Amino acid sequence: MEPIRVVIADDHKLVRSGFKAMLRELHVDVVAETGDGHEALNLLAKHRPDIALLDITMPGLTGIEVANRIKKSHPQIKIIILSMHTTADYIAQAIRAGVSGYLLKNADPVELELAIRAASDGQNYLSPAVSKCLVEDYARRVGPGGGAADQLTDRQREILQLLAEGKSNKDVARILKVSVKTVETHRKQLMDRLGIHDIAGLVRFAIRAGIVSAED
Repeated sequence: MEPIRVVIADDHKLVRSGFKAMLRELHVDVVAETGDGHEALNLLAKHRPDIALLDITMPGLTGIEVANRIKKSHPQIKIIILSMHTTADYIAQAIRAGVSGYLLKNADPVELELAIRAASDGQNYLSPAVSKCLVEDYARRVGPGGGAADQLTDRQREILQLLAEGKSNKDVARILKVSVKTVETHRKQLMDRLGIHDIAGLVRFAIRAGIVSAED
């Protein structure tokens, strides 16, 4: 097999040297290196490597901006972000840019190999600390009580599912063995809680929340 070809872009020479040493042990060929974002774009276009290892913070262009541009012009190049940033915003920007990996610079050297192999196989790799950050950010945004669907009572979820499946108030009343008026009351409370005021909106919410399938 031919060696994997890599371009490294990081504005710290010592960091680049460290990564080059590790990559040599992995029989990975570093075809070019730079500490400037604009030059990184030029080198990637010139060498067409298999993988680009990009720092986020670089003069000229950030690694994320380089990723955005190179994925449009050369989508076959796999990109792995090398960073000390673990904030959810940076990670989300990188993922939206289409990177194949997000690796922390203080990660164990074995992670570099895992990220390189994953990218080469068309897979994605996130450092465990990065995955942890994403999970914690999601939990913060959702809140201690969970998502909107988790705020519903069991009865409201049951009624939401039946309505989303196309059942009428009368059908729901018959299935649940309650009065139509009771169903109407639950339905109003359900809509008020979700801030949704039509059946189509309830159906869309139920699909997003996984209560019903779009194929049902």
